Amino acid sequence: MSTTDDSREKSGEEGSGKRLSLPAVMRQASEQLADLVQCEVGAVSAIKASDNGWSADVEVLELERVPDTMSVMASYHVELDSEGSLVAYERVRRYARGQIDRR
Repeated sequence: MSTTDDSREKSGEEGSGKRLSLPAVMRQASEQLADLVQCEVGAVSAIKASDNGWSADVEVLELERVPDTMSVMASYHVELDSEGSLVAYERVRRYARGQIDRR
């Protein structure tokens, strides 16, 4: 990454045409999705810049259960524009918190 790219990402000024920093995009994705689906965000598991914004995978707690390993989690794929505003989201997976992917 060049010095120019670094300074662009660090500034993150909205409306200036400069790309937001990765931590700022992660916060935006988490906060906006939590507001929409009214669920607690567990983590941002993936994030990727694109030509017209960002895409991210966000894990949320959909249904809290006891024991904790029986809680229902969901993975959402979200799209954000270059200023960090959520423009699309889709639930792509539901799973028990204790479940491990087998690949």
